[in-house]
Amino acid sequence: MNAPVDVSFFPRAAKPLSSYRKFWAARFGTAPFLPMNRAEMDQLGWDSCDVVLVTGDAYVDHPSFGMAVIGRMLEDQGFRVGIIAQPDWQSAEPFKALGKPNLFWGVTAGNMDSMINRYTADRKIRTDDAYTPGDVGGKRPDRAAIVYSQRCREAYKDVPIILGGIEGSLRRIAHYDYWSDKVRR
Repeated sequence: MNAPVDVSFFPRAAKPLSSYRKFWAARFGTAPFLPMNRAEMDQLGWDSCDVVLVTGDAYVDHPSFGMAVIGRMLEDQGFRVGIIAQPDWQSAEPFKALGKPNLFWGVTAGNMDSMINRYTADRKIRTDDAYTPGDVGGKRPDRAAIVYSQRCREAYKDVPIILGGIEGSLRRIAHYDYWSDKVRR
């Protein structure tokens, strides 16, 4: 015989995103651009961003770029969204450019896996990057999603990080890593 389940043990179901109180865009209209620096935030009259999206791609406000779609979708729900595109990953300072996010960081390596973007199948470094202005290579680190997440944590350690994109999807579990020739956790 089955014992009754104590449902108070389980967390409550997540609320639909559209059920939250509308924020900025619902009251003041959508922004002509998603800000990438403090001056652009000032131009929009924002004191802070609710969400800061970090991407390994250049920021192009077009549906073929995932962060632009996510950013505009969040903005449509009324959130103030800023984007940090191709930040210098050597320190946490570039990740502080828009200030502390009120709600969370959104992190992705970009439209393409950072290892494939940077290396050929022969493990040679590529000289170009299709998602960088001027096709300049080397603007993102190896395993960019991990590195960007670490820098976000260094910048503001108490802000939650939501990881997405190709690297967030494909590297959720232990997997064989071609470049290091071993199973990574």
